[in-house]
Amino acid sequence: MNRLRDAASPYLLQHATNPVEWWEWGPEAFEEARAREVPILLSVGYAACHWCHVMAHESFEDEGTAASMNAKFVNVKVDREERPDVDAVYMEATQALTGQGGWPMTVFMTPEGHPFYCGTYFPRPRFQALLEAVHKAWGEQRDDLVEQGQQVVAALTPKEPAIPGVGDPPGPDELTQAVRALAGSYDVARGGFGGAPKFPPSMALEFLLRHHARTQDSEALAMAAHTLEAMARGGIYDQLGGGFARYSVDDSWVVPHFEKMLYDNALLARVYAHWWRLTGSTFARRVALETCDWMLRDLRTSEGGLASALDADSEGVEGRFYVWTPEQLREVLGDEDGEYAIGLFDVTGTFEEGASVLQLPHDPGSAERYAKLRQSLLEARDTRVPPARDDKVVAAWNGLAIAALAECGAMFERPDLIVSAEEVARLIVGLHLRDGRLLRTSRAGVAGRNAGVLEDYADVAEGLLALHAVTGDPSHVHRAGELLDAVLDHFGDGEGGFYDTADDAERLFRRPQDPTDNATPSGRFAAAGALLTYSGLTGSKRHRQAAESALAPARVLAAKHARFAGWGLAVAEALVAGPLEIAIVGDRSDERTLTLHRAALMAVSPGAVVSVAAPGETSVPLLEGRVPVKGSPAAYVCRDFACRLPVTTPAELIGELRG
Repeated sequence: MNRLRDAASPYLLQHATNPVEWWEWGPEAFEEARAREVPILLSVGYAACHWCHVMAHESFEDEGTAASMNAKFVNVKVDREERPDVDAVYMEATQALTGQGGWPMTVFMTPEGHPFYCGTYFPRPRFQALLEAVHKAWGEQRDDLVEQGQQVVAALTPKEPAIPGVGDPPGPDELTQAVRALAGSYDVARGGFGGAPKFPPSMALEFLLRHHARTQDSEALAMAAHTLEAMARGGIYDQLGGGFARYSVDDSWVVPHFEKMLYDNALLARVYAHWWRLTGSTFARRVALETCDWMLRDLRTSEGGLASALDADSEGVEGRFYVWTPEQLREVLGDEDGEYAIGLFDVTGTFEEGASVLQLPHDPGSAERYAKLRQSLLEARDTRVPPARDDKVVAAWNGLAIAALAECGAMFERPDLIVSAEEVARLIVGLHLRDGRLLRTSRAGVAGRNAGVLEDYADVAEGLLALHAVTGDPSHVHRAGELLDAVLDHFGDGEGGFYDTADDAERLFRRPQDPTDNATPSGRFAAAGALLTYSGLTGSKRHRQAAESALAPARVLAAKHARFAGWGLAVAEALVAGPLEIAIVGDRSDERTLTLHRAALMAVSPGAVVSVAAPGETSVPLLEGRVPVKGSPAAYVCRDFACRLPVTTPAELIGELRG
């Protein structure tokens, strides 16, 4: 066992038995490199990464390769999900030096942390040759490598940001331009944007749904609906167990890269629920609920949180757990139902060695037969060796899941999902939050030592505010406010934007600051959304102004790069719409209060803010001065705390929301 034996990260623990003398990221590794006068070899990956496993098996488990690494370098292993800041700055260097990026990321750098050679996956022969070449260059041309590292750092520390961060948020014209920009890269035949590989464009889809809700733009809805249906009918969606894989390697959503991530599924469950809320699609409802059920079935931890991911591989083979041959289907279902399943799931050899990823091009003729068949296949699949699970709990991704579970539970009348959202929230608040500051990860009920980054604060705040809208619990608002105050106090850049790390976080060669969305909403845009919702509940001008300022890059990105600003554009839709503020006052046990509350939660106005309480409960400022009408529960529809006359029936409330 090497130094990783005591790590908290499952990914690092996977490497604890390597013959490589790994170090965790920390000052001790850099001190060792300076003492030995050797470069640092940084390897960054994550537990569900297929090619990370391949390189580990080929090189890091190989005695000869490990001996070369140990003799010539100080070797540092990083879980990118634990340290997104380290990943961000060195990925930027990798992309600058090679024109591409990915994981595993391989970086050679000076003992000062300055990168001078970068890459991703290297087959063992190339990696062994690279180790020797870098070692030789370090011995013969060290000054040149040190200078090159300094030049890389200088080039990655621009005096001006690549995307202007100061200015106004997107207005109606820019939001319309963004829809047109998305239409320009839209795949009319297969849904989604651009070509292969295709990733679920969750944030852009949320923007399109909100834009349609505000403007009735039919093209926006058509692009979102087609993409959502194409994804959920394709192989990227697990037709038996629910939940989405990370991405599709083709442009038709057929063959996925099989790892399943919490963040994708939390975002997508919420988007599918919003699609249902907007259109009433039963297909959307089914996918949203199946995705929530998958998260709770396969990712829930014994402490009540949600694990990060499931691996792509089982028994060392990518996708083995998920794919089927015609013979396997007949064996489980019999000849008649087997042939039916072959046609239903389009089992035509779409994967490797005659196997197929299951798809559902069309709805089955008999829902009862489909349910029975699906259950039989799921039970048979459960006898296979399952993919490994990365069971660390990441604060940001659990925040996204809190929002999804709470909203799906309320919309689809599944109180068990709301209970689960509350359990997740309790774990994050009770374990990850210390003196107003978040820790990014925990595992097995033990908090990690890495500080939360901007997305952790923003996404947890977003989740707590969504949970408040569903439950009315004012403590969620107060806790979200505490997190957002930390954002304003410790992450601000002095120009209306935010850094991705706090002012008291570990200093890297550059303080990361990326306003664009990636697999999850950018920390900046996520913060804008939570700040805007919080301002709607509290009337805080400070938080609203911070939200508006944080959206400035979305205005720049709207016309040409809307795909990378989806969450910022979705928040801007809420800003243009108000957002509407809906206060419900009435006895929580009164059926009339419940129906008003449900009508409020079903509001399609972008980013509508909802709060519910019994008469006299005013710990949330939006509820102050709101009273029942002649003893009947009442709903107040407000904008900037200026409210219309209260209404007492769901029909009247719906009319006010449309007005």
